[in-house]
Amino acid sequence: MSQQNVSIEEKLDLSLLDPVLEKNSGLRGSAIAILQEAQEIYGYLPLEVLEKISEVSNEPLAKLYGVATFYTQFRMNPVGKHLIMFCQGTACHVMGADRVQQAIEDELQIENGETTEDGVFTLLTVACLGCCSLAPVMMIDGETYASLTSDSVRKILRKLRKEADA
Repeated sequence: MSQQNVSIEEKLDLSLLDPVLEKNSGLRGSAIAILQEAQEIYGYLPLEVLEKISEVSNEPLAKLYGVATFYTQFRMNPVGKHLIMFCQGTACHVMGADRVQQAIEDELQIENGETTEDGVFTLLTVACLGCCSLAPVMMIDGETYASLTSDSVRKILRKLRKEADA
């Protein structure tokens, strides 16, 4: 299933969840799988989606919300076209991640957890991306960028911005 790029302004089509809920009907412990598929459909987990999942699956809304806010893989707010996951693990930190993150924030005029005004970039810092030998590292839309410097990260972001504007 691919993300359907649901606009924030348009009403959510909750019927897109029906096949997911039907497939997982009656399966114990399927909350995470349902939430993952729902996020793939909508790009994040709006409250209306959690409410429908709760209603159909008979899982308490509080439990679903707890799962969605506990695991970092889940997003409760829409993200930009390009999701930047920037590693703040020990190896990255030692190799200068703070300077690189500052360059990202300066270039995009956003901080951790924010999305640029034009909706192109969202910056999220993460505890570890598991690429310690490549530190400092970030992932953008699943692609890994390694051995980053303030200059190299600015070039990457400018290239992506230029492509988004085209």
